[in-house]
Amino acid sequence: MAENKIITRVLASVQQLDAQTWNALLARQPTPTPFMRHEYLAAMEQSGSADTATGWVGRVITVWDGDELLAACPLYLKSHSYGEYVFDWAWARAYQQHGLPYYPKAIVAVPFTPVPGTRLLARSQPLRKALVQALQQWAEGEQLSSLHLLFGDAHDLQACHAAGWMQRSTVQFHWSNGMAAGGHPFLDFDDFLASLQQEKRKKIRQERRKVSEAGVRFKSLQGQEITASDWDFFYRCYERTYLEHGNPPYLTPEFFASMRASMPENWVMFIAERGGRPIACSLIAVSADQTTFSASNQDETNTHQAPAAINTKVAYGRYWGALERVDSLHFEACYYQPIAWCIANGYGHFEGGAQGEHKMARALLPMETPSAHWVAHPAFADAIARFLEREGEGMADYLQMLQTHSPLRQTKKLGS
Repeated sequence: MAENKIITRVLASVQQLDAQTWNALLARQPTPTPFMRHEYLAAMEQSGSADTATGWVGRVITVWDGDELLAACPLYLKSHSYGEYVFDWAWARAYQQHGLPYYPKAIVAVPFTPVPGTRLLARSQPLRKALVQALQQWAEGEQLSSLHLLFGDAHDLQACHAAGWMQRSTVQFHWSNGMAAGGHPFLDFDDFLASLQQEKRKKIRQERRKVSEAGVRFKSLQGQEITASDWDFFYRCYERTYLEHGNPPYLTPEFFASMRASMPENWVMFIAERGGRPIACSLIAVSADQTTFSASNQDETNTHQAPAAINTKVAYGRYWGALERVDSLHFEACYYQPIAWCIANGYGHFEGGAQGEHKMARALLPMETPSAHWVAHPAFADAIARFLEREGEGMADYLQMLQTHSPLRQTKKLGS
């Protein structure tokens, strides 16, 4: 792409860009998350969690006006589909059955992190569309089978739709701190429980009572309060949980050491203790900088205009593990402790992560999470488009069915 002084550059690593420049561009986006920060993406690579050896070959597609960065996104060449959470194994098998290679493919995503948010960093919507054009041209030049943007926001999806990409939806379960009577934030955990149906309130109280009667107590730590030994204990729990399910953990100890060093303010840890000994741990991420920017207020004809500031506070459920088994401990560590913390600290949303209908009983409501897909082969693109149309109808029926199982006392449209 070349228009006047605007050019596209493909970089081999986010580390080739200045962190301040990248993060300043991220801060302008409509839905930034900590996981798109330069430090987070660089740590994935430096720690050996997402690098060439693990099947994640990093690239960064950038758009420049001279020396000024106008748009950028992380991209990974993949030789497999692990760690993505938008499953396309059936597509890969169909290619194989027809004697065609599906891999390598490319994804615009954050490795192992199915958190919705801006993926296409741009100073305006026209530049976001230009970035999509640059992505597709690069994929065509590399003769890739396909290109996938995972868990993007509405502005990303709009840019992809304009380029003719196909859309696919999955479901996640998120909690909102505004379901109390009158829509005000909850005063405390009991106020939150009062918003639920009696059966759900009773179940949650029973589960919390089981943990308490087992002698388990929790402490929460944030930022610099989390010591190196706390991080080490967390990793023991995290690793054990993965190994118990027959898989090594995606993330290395070096990754979390980097988080402690470069992004401590973005993490909250809940440590479960019994008899003075730690036995389990959960870790959530938080949006430490509460000021984000509304892209809807940007003048798209002026890429240098500062967007209007808005305030958001979001927590993201990420990892957990336990060294001992206690009934309902998972629910307490991963849902009830984070929700209570969010209420106490004025956070408006808690995202519970990918999948899990059981989260609805804990008042995490279903949210549609879209992705966008470009497929090079015309016949396969047509077949996948028909498949996605049928899948989309099924997803709409599924969401409608979930609405009939709302845990809330008063009828409220889920995902609104």
